[in-house]
Amino acid sequence: MNASIATEFLTRCFAPGETIALLLRREEPVRIAQRIVRLEQATAPAYMRWLAHENASGMNIYVAANPLRSGSRKRTKESIERVRHLYLDIDVDGEARLAELGASDAVPEPTIVISTSPGKYQVLWSVEGFDFECQELTLKQLAIAFGGDTACTDCNRVIRIPGFQNIKYMPAYPVTVQYMNGSVSAPDDFRLADVSPDPVLLSRRISQQSRTRKHTHSEQDWAWVLSELTGGREVGIVTETLAVRRSDKPNPLYYARRTVDIASARLALLAGSSIQDVIKMLEAQRIAEIPAALCSARAREIAQTAVRMISRSKIA
Repeated sequence: MNASIATEFLTRCFAPGETIALLLRREEPVRIAQRIVRLEQATAPAYMRWLAHENASGMNIYVAANPLRSGSRKRTKESIERVRHLYLDIDVDGEARLAELGASDAVPEPTIVISTSPGKYQVLWSVEGFDFECQELTLKQLAIAFGGDTACTDCNRVIRIPGFQNIKYMPAYPVTVQYMNGSVSAPDDFRLADVSPDPVLLSRRISQQSRTRKHTHSEQDWAWVLSELTGGREVGIVTETLAVRRSDKPNPLYYARRTVDIASARLALLAGSSIQDVIKMLEAQRIAEIPAALCSARAREIAQTAVRMISRSKIA
């Protein structure tokens, strides 16, 4: 373990006095520990020595990509103070994906690239001006466009800390970091709505998802929404009802809007509507609830999601 690398990484990613969440996880036997501390405590020499000891004993070391509110006790979505980073997990064709990112004019140059294991990377952009919905939308678009992990879109997502060892490998793999630049990007710097996904990587993700698929509460919601919309129920009523039904969700209204809109887009496409007409429909459904700039990008992303869902069902 290299304490100076870990300390530099944390101090570059977070501001003095901020609260951060550290996650320690061992796979076999499973052991998970979480510590929520101030940046200064995490980077203190004694604390680094403790983390190094835990890493040597088989614990992988992670940090939440965004700072937490002061006084937080858990690493929940509600406890995140602000969006500080966008991130992309690259687990397939790592070198090619990084080259594609570097050549693309749809995204700014990443701030940080972490090598987590052979051929696998976590890419970070330092950002400002993102709310949580805008962040999640952009993360999904990044993953779709550049072959990242589409499951890694939560604002409380953790990333590996460089300087420690990835214990999933034998021998352990040293997690390294490259600092690309010191710039801070804004939402307008990411122009991803019209970037086409890589068909090979998309096919691989579909195959992986089908092998691990389990019935969930969300699938029951999906079936209910489709039934309600097919029966002619008004979008607004379906949205409000679903938000009440799923009050267990961190953001029930966001969940309900997205589920209902994807379902309505899918139904419209299957009925013969063009994707442009579907985008206009989605914008009209939410323009009174969501800022115009985000509403437009969101509508395009949801329409593209519906197209992929239909393609996936045809493949299956």
